[in-house]
Parts: sequence; C-alpha cells; structure tokens
Amino acid sequence: MADLLAAWIEGYVAAWESNRPDDIGALFTDDARYHTEPFAEPWRGREEIVRQWLAHADAPGDATFRWEPVAVGGPVSVITGRTVYREPPREYHNLWLIRLDDQGRCAEFTEWYMRRP
Repeated sequence: MADLLAAWIEGYVAAWESNRPDDIGALFTDDARYHTEPFAEPWRGREEIVRQWLAHADAPGDATFRWEPVAVGGPVSVITGRTVYREPPREYHNLWLIRLDDQGRCAEFTEWYMRRP
C-alpha cells in the first residue's frame, strides 16, 4: 500500500502542476468523493472533481508540496503535508485522508489545512 500511496501522491502533485484534465481524472475512481474540508459537501464523481479542481486551480509552479506518511495500511492512509505558495507568500500545513482502491485510484479524499501565522 505504501507504494500505491507514494505513486498516487506523485500523480496528485503532477496533476497540480499540469492542471490537465486527464492527469486529474486518472487519480480518481468514477464515483470518488473529494472533501475540500471535513464538513463541506464533497465533489462527487470523477467529472465533478475534474471540473471543480480546474475551477479552483493554482497556477503551475506557484506552490511546493512536501509530505510524510502518518498511517499507511489497508485502504485508508493518512499523511501530513506542507504547502508553500510563492505569490502571495503563504504556507499551509495539511492533513489528508486518502482511501485508495486496489488499482491505486482514490475513492475518497478529505483534507484539513491550516495557514501558518
């Protein structure tokens, strides 16, 4: 599972950089749910995830992302991350819950983020 998780996050970062619909869509199952925050209504299904991602896209090269696993095992993994944006300068600390299927596609994604003061 650790290899699937690392490959998925590598793909996520590549999609973040490219904003290409095919790169984004390849990450998710047909019926995936993407929670941009724990209590928000999720984006439902690959098509909506791609559409919403692009509507909220960051400019390529505007951010760097580093991550570490917290819990990897079974279908659900937890990671912490650090996102640093260049313009305007800001930093976020992230916690991601990622549920992958057997092919390494995400069926459910939930993120928490806090801006560093």
